[in-house]
Amino acid sequence: MYSIRPIQKQDNASIADVIRQVSKEFGLAPESGFAVADPILDDLYTVYQQPNARYWVIQDESGTIFGGGGISPLKGDADLLEIQKMYFNEVIRGQGFAKQLLELAFIFAKSTKAQACYLETTQSLWQAVKLYEKLGFKHLEAPKGNTGHSHACEIWMLKTLA
Repeated sequence: MYSIRPIQKQDNASIADVIRQVSKEFGLAPESGFAVADPILDDLYTVYQQPNARYWVIQDESGTIFGGGGISPLKGDADLLEIQKMYFNEVIRGQGFAKQLLELAFIFAKSTKAQACYLETTQSLWQAVKLYEKLGFKHLEAPKGNTGHSHACEIWMLKTLA
């Protein structure tokens, strides 16, 4: 049995490890500019304590972390919240956790009065792209804000919140 909860300080090493493992699995190399290279990766708890930011982890009943995802103001465009660092170990993929995390993010974004959610991804994560499309994200012609990943992530998407 798995559950979703807000990140805690003691989760930092575990979720960073998940992100590194999944990035390696999908060939998302740090030198290519993917999230795995972010200097903040080992302290996500602190990063997501800022205003209008949240991060959730997925754990089993023993407290082992299997994935997570977050939302935070988009650097360079504070009117948008960016879906960030959604990574899941293979064990929990296909069980609806990505959709559940995204729904939490949408609810949170609406509570902040954000007008839309933005994300960047890559074609190698095609299953995630299909989910984003299904949940109402639309493809953009160019990146927004200043994430620092735009040269690595060739897919940019936006979901307007009702």
